[in-house]
Amino acid sequence: MKTSWRTASLVATAASVLVLTTACGQGNATTPSSAAQNVGATAAAGDYGSVGTGTGVGNGYGADGSQSSSSPTPASPAGQLSVATNPELGKVLSDESGLTLYRFDADTAKPPKSNCDGDCATTWPPVPADDATAGAGIDKALLGEVTRADGTKQLTVGGWPAYRYAKDLNAGDVGGQGVGGKWFALAPDGKKAKLSDLPGLSTRKDPELGEIVVDKNGMTVYRFLKDKAWPESVSNCTGACLEKWPAVAPVNANDTKGVQKKGLMGFTRPDGTKQMTVNCWPIYTFSGDSAPGDTNGQGVGGTWYAVAPDGKPVGAPK
Repeated sequence: MKTSWRTASLVATAASVLVLTTACGQGNATTPSSAAQNVGATAAAGDYGSVGTGTGVGNGYGADGSQSSSSPTPASPAGQLSVATNPELGKVLSDESGLTLYRFDADTAKPPKSNCDGDCATTWPPVPADDATAGAGIDKALLGEVTRADGTKQLTVGGWPAYRYAKDLNAGDVGGQGVGGKWFALAPDGKKAKLSDLPGLSTRKDPELGEIVVDKNGMTVYRFLKDKAWPESVSNCTGACLEKWPAVAPVNANDTKGVQKKGLMGFTRPDGTKQMTVNCWPIYTFSGDSAPGDTNGQGVGGTWYAVAPDGKPVGAPK
């Protein structure tokens, strides 16, 4: 029987629609959230291409290398300390203005000692001890002071010197969390504020990039511009690339928050492992990010960019 051109056209159209609706991802991402983890070994921090912009690199203080060497501006008094609840970090300590207080891993608590001076103290202004008092939910016995190298008195919490972060402008900002892998928000007991349980994929508001996707550990998720999403998801990051950019393993769609559901699924890589996609685009983390909040992979090689909730690459060239 002869097939008319109209019939052939309809068949071809139907086939192309079928490809578009089924080829993106080769699975439905039903892996339990407890099994979600990154695929590929974690390599030492480095680049796949040239280093782009990001925080947490350089001098380890969170400064970008262009900080002035002038003396820090005198810090404002702390006033009555309070406990704020952050959706990702849980309970964090803040001053009377609501600004988050931080601690530095290079400091010591027994005995209390600050190792943040010069440019470091410009980026991380020490909190004066003078008028600091304990508000509700804070044990006043944990508050103390340490004499800095310049003779000023700095507030300590559980023995740890307390700081503000110069880039935190509004009450509740936690932009200093995890910077350089050494700076962390203070919990009311002086310990590091810890990430609360996060979904397999969720979003956070980055002070520079806006709303971006993070994994269950709070680590920034990235896209590789050389990958493909249609007619099927294809990762072009293999071998050494995959060591530096571990693939995010599939996450159950119900174990996500704030991420677009369309195209949210897993696919099978050429080596047989599974990888997650957002809007059908393969997603990764970066071995050069050492703590939640790091975005050291942003713009690397002009091909790696943080992922927006709809799967688009944040800040990529048009």
